[in-house]
Formats: sequence, structure tokens, C-alpha cells
Amino acid sequence: MVKLSAIQLTSMPNVAANLAVIEQHLSNLAFSDNHLVVLPECCLFFGGKDAEQLALAKATYKENALIHQLSALAKKYRVNLVAGSIPLYHPDTDKFTNSSCVFLSSGEQIAQYDKIHLFDVKVDDNEKNYLESRYTQAGKTLVSANVNQMKVGLTVCYDLRFPELYRQLTTLGAEIITVPSAFTKVTGQAHWETLLRARAIENQVYIVAAGQQGVHENGRETWGHSMIISPWGEILACKTEGQGSISVDVCLSELSRIRSAIPVAEHNRFITALK
Repeated sequence: MVKLSAIQLTSMPNVAANLAVIEQHLSNLAFSDNHLVVLPECCLFFGGKDAEQLALAKATYKENALIHQLSALAKKYRVNLVAGSIPLYHPDTDKFTNSSCVFLSSGEQIAQYDKIHLFDVKVDDNEKNYLESRYTQAGKTLVSANVNQMKVGLTVCYDLRFPELYRQLTTLGAEIITVPSAFTKVTGQAHWETLLRARAIENQVYIVAAGQQGVHENGRETWGHSMIISPWGEILACKTEGQGSISVDVCLSELSRIRSAIPVAEHNRFITALK
């Protein structure tokens, strides 16, 4: 039996303030080495300008400060932490990667996934246009991590619209796929739940999706509705609005039962074995 949790935030462009809120929520969760906690995208800095994220990434690059602060929280509260995403400086391009980092309950960092699909779109909301690639360097590598009893695949936000990524993570052995996000209210209301449930059903995995929610300092409004979804597509827990957390206890053996009953992976004629 493992415990899955998602923390929903309304993050600010203030690292210290966001860390304090995250710590408050972590303190209310059960301590366990078999507990996986997922934070939203941009958990330590959100609601400012993208250029400010780049400045933060540069300022914290040498000391690896953001990593150390999150590692300390995972160790203090003895949880396995998927730290949503944070900006990490990429000196070769003078941009930052939007990176989801995984820490064991010991505080050890065991994985880093750099968001592959960047949000360059037009949306009918307050901002109208998003051009994530202006300051963000896209990742190139799929990442899964063995977290105690759990095989965890990593994605971030806009990745959700690309089912090929989720299929490949499942082929790599993922049993749980994390989706830290900051979906806009417009796109979230239209597609968030549908896409999450589809990714869970078609890959027969647990989905843990932690979102930003509310109106942020720059006027951007995010959808929230953080969810934990079963491999059968059931919403096991949902936090619609406000800041807070959701948790469920799951038995990973349920995956074997579902995958045995409907052996999608065996029937899929498009899967190419990964070398």
C-alpha cells in the first residue's frame, strides 16, 4: 500500500513565501517512506514575468539553492517529493529549464525531468498569448524514477496533450505518472479532466495531477482541480478550488489486475520496444 498526495497552490513570485506555504501543507500530511507528494508546476515562483524566472534561475544556479530548499523539506517531513517544477539555469542557451525534481524521503535527489513540450499558444484569457520558449529551454529526455515501491513517470503541464509521451513512460515501466501543472482557467475548464482521465485509462496507470489555482499577482488565472485518478479512470480525490491537499491510499497490485483483464500493452501493434 502506498499513499499518493497532491498539493494545490496559488503561488506567488516570492520563493520564501511559497516555501512557507508548501511547508505548512506538508506538515499536515502523514509521514511515511511510502508516501509520494506532488507539487504544482512553478511551485516556488509564479505570477511574475518569465524574465524574472530566468533571473531567479541565474541567481540560484551556483549554490543550487532551490534544489537544497526542496530537498530539506522532503527530508524534514519524510515524504518522497515530486517538486512540481522549478526554473534551473541552462548556461549553454542562457535560458532555464522548467524542471520537475524528485527527492526521496531521505532528501536525496534521484531524478530531474525537463519539460519537453513548451506552451506557445494563443488563449482567450487575460494574457492572450503565451510564449514559454522565449526564456525556457525545452527538455529532450523521458524520465522515470524508482521511488521505493513506486515506479514514477514524470511530465509537466502541457505535456498532458501529447499521449505519445505517456505511452513511452508506461513502456518504461511507469505505474504512476505525475502531472504538476498551471493550466489556464480557459483550457483547464475545457480539457483538464478529460485529458487526465484519458491518460490514466489508456495507459492503465495512476495519475497524480497537482495544479496551481486562482488569480495570481500578474492577473493570470489558473484552473486548479488537482486530481488523483485510478488506472480505471476513476477520480479518487479532487481539490477544486483554493490551496490545500488531497491524499489517497492505493494498492499497486490493482494495476496488475486491470492490465491482466484488458491487456492493452500486449494488444498494441504500434509499440516499438525501447532499447
